[in-house]
Amino acid sequence: MEHASRVRAMFANISTRYDLLNHFLSGNMDKRWRRKVALELSGELPPDAQVLDVACGTGDLALTLFEQLDAKVFGADFCRPMLEIANAKAARIEASIPFIEADALALPFQDASFDAVTIAFGLRNLASVADGLKELKRILRPEGKAAILEFSSPQLPGFSSSFKLYFTKLLPLIGGVVSGSRSAYEYLPDSVSRFPNQQRLAALMVEAGFEKVRYLNLTGGVAALHLGTRPPGTS
Repeated sequence: MEHASRVRAMFANISTRYDLLNHFLSGNMDKRWRRKVALELSGELPPDAQVLDVACGTGDLALTLFEQLDAKVFGADFCRPMLEIANAKAARIEASIPFIEADALALPFQDASFDAVTIAFGLRNLASVADGLKELKRILRPEGKAAILEFSSPQLPGFSSSFKLYFTKLLPLIGGVVSGSRSAYEYLPDSVSRFPNQQRLAALMVEAGFEKVRYLNLTGGVAALHLGTRPPGTS
């Protein structure tokens, strides 16, 4: 609870500058990564599918899913100021996305409620990655799809060292100046450094009960998209 309270307060504090900094600091690559999530799910969902974007923040991935998938999209996040921004963005384009205030570790949905679940840059913020994965699986219907987009471990040696310098030194400086909270942008590289790499996260998904687990490195492994399926007939 203490961890959740700190993270909630941090995101509330930077909510008004969150989108600007996401796009600027990633060179707008974050938009391309979110479109990749939608592309991987397209063609994988049944008619009238229901999709939940967990830790939806200001709604960017939920809005991308709404625009690119033939599905009913929901968003959930535990930070109300972020949800208020998400609601305003959805209203501007008349996107009918219910945004629900909820903790990713205790989602207010029955078992097997959704055909797909996504989480972008949110899993590493949870107090327990393993428990977060179990909760994602719980709300999925049998054969439902999970898509996890997260910062990861760059795979190209020369690029990896340059990115590490940017991520740990320059990014906190710029993020701190623009957002007014340097600590939030020092938290970002720190949380990424403690997050499981591509192979370990895939193994954790298997341990949580997912099958057909695979991952795609994006932008040389700066981010990775992990995909998995809830097996049929499982509890």
